Amino acid sequence: METLVSGYGLIEGPRVDARGNLHFSDVTNGGVYRRAPDGQIETVVPRRRGVGGIALHADGGLVISGRNICHVRDGETRVLLEMEGVPGFNDLYTDQQGRVYTGSMRTDPFGGSEPRTPGEMYRIEAEGRAVELYGDVSLTNGIGFSPDGQRLYHSDSARQHIIVHDITPDATAKNRRVFAQLERGSPDGLAVDEEGGVWTAAVGAGCVMRFDSDGVFDRSVEVPARTVTSLCFGADDPRDLYIATADNTQDPELKGCIFRLRESVAGLRAPEARI
Repeated sequence: METLVSGYGLIEGPRVDARGNLHFSDVTNGGVYRRAPDGQIETVVPRRRGVGGIALHADGGLVISGRNICHVRDGETRVLLEMEGVPGFNDLYTDQQGRVYTGSMRTDPFGGSEPRTPGEMYRIEAEGRAVELYGDVSLTNGIGFSPDGQRLYHSDSARQHIIVHDITPDATAKNRRVFAQLERGSPDGLAVDEEGGVWTAAVGAGCVMRFDSDGVFDRSVEVPARTVTSLCFGADDPRDLYIATADNTQDPELKGCIFRLRESVAGLRAPEARI
């Protein structure tokens, strides 16, 4: 397990492009960053906090979450979705058509034990136009699709489970059910591999877990951190697995880190946004 990034706060949204550039955010300290293959790190979006999800855009730049969903390219920001009464959005993902899926945050994720107001899943189809697919998500996190695009997976961290919906030909979400219930930790970021296995960062459990396509626990990868926040597979090499954290239990001074390791199964490449 190789340490690529260290010294940050709560790292989220890892995404790797075809040239091996690793993009990530620091939720608590702010900023979106890019690590080049030679190890050099530059700031892509300064200061912005609460970025829980990142997608590459086909026209260049990044789609990022936070108080809204926006496309940032060459220092210019284009808002794709902003909703009155919704203080922010967390993780996001794209489908093969380049539409963006994101979950709304109606309660502060760091607010403690007070009752939560559930959020929704939205599909952003064009600038300023979104469709609500479903609601009742207590704490929205990782999002991903099955290899055939017919299943939509979604982490609900507060309820310690991953839900799944069937996606119909008219792009609606049907047949909601629990895909996997974690016995330890809570599911956060999520990624799917080419065999249909679903990987999730298990916050509080110090590991990444893999479930097979039927939702049966397959194996875990232990990580030197308690707060494992997110993960992704490489686009340049889909057998590279990147794991993001908010701490380091072996060396606390390293704080939030991103690790890389090799896996036996390749991950799905995340489609680029096209809206």
